[in-house]
Amino acid sequence: MTTNTALHINLIDRYNAVAFTHSYIWGFTYKKNVYMAITDASVMPFVTCLDKASRGAGYALRFCPNTQQKLALMAGAQLICSEAYFNETVATSKYNKGEIFEKMVTEYFGQVWEKDNVPFTEDGDITVDGIAYQIKFQKATFCNEKSIANLER
Repeated sequence: MTTNTALHINLIDRYNAVAFTHSYIWGFTYKKNVYMAITDASVMPFVTCLDKASRGAGYALRFCPNTQQKLALMAGAQLICSEAYFNETVATSKYNKGEIFEKMVTEYFGQVWEKDNVPFTEDGDITVDGIAYQIKFQKATFCNEKSIANLER
């Protein structure tokens, strides 16, 4: 995985050009707990990386914070639950970690979560106080080069 290369910044810029929102709720584990941090898109170059996408789709932009980046996100982070509870919830659910985190965040804000497939170009994952947010849990993929190229057509 690579970070902060010209290609990395290019993919972030291209993603932001088509994204509905530039507000994010980042989910990550730290010291056996699960946290959420709310930021704007300015942190994307620091908490995302490039990774090989599958099936010849070029590079993928992923949320992949290391310990130092998690510590930076901790400045305004909120505790969601223990990592053990989170993993148990995932293990007993049909949903993946990203979906479970999205559900927990939605419930944290007193809303009812429903699984949906609304594209990131049309809306956020949650709206709080009139602000739409994309919700990403660590290791989540934002997009890949092929999907962005298709959206730019």
